[in-house]
Amino acid sequence: MYSIGELSKRTHVKVPTIRYYEQTGLVDPPERTAGNQRRYGPPALRRLSFIRHARDLGFGAEAIRELIDLSKDPDKPCAEADRIACDHLRTVEQRIARLNLLKSELERISSVCKSGKMANCRVIEAIADYALCDGDH
Repeated sequence: MYSIGELSKRTHVKVPTIRYYEQTGLVDPPERTAGNQRRYGPPALRRLSFIRHARDLGFGAEAIRELIDLSKDPDKPCAEADRIACDHLRTVEQRIARLNLLKSELERISSVCKSGKMANCRVIEAIADYALCDGDH
């Protein structure tokens, strides 16, 4: 059994975050000692590691909750889990496309600035006037 501090160290999840996951139902409430200290077993360690990795991959809390619920029935087809992952992949691809547009615009803005005086700063002008941008970003 692990204390909340030990669980935090093993999973690299902060103690307040573990408590939050308990409050929101992502992590089952732990057993308590006679002194009311939380005690977590291996299932909590696995669940918290799963949540941490899912968060690192950018999944939101609702998708994580769905994946956890799906994992509770090992005989169920994994089509729904695949759909959740594919939906998230599309979101990531859209974010990358938007970031690439943003990168291009920032490169363009900074390339026209020749480090003159602020009165003639193209970076400030471009940020102040959206019409000076090359397109949406």
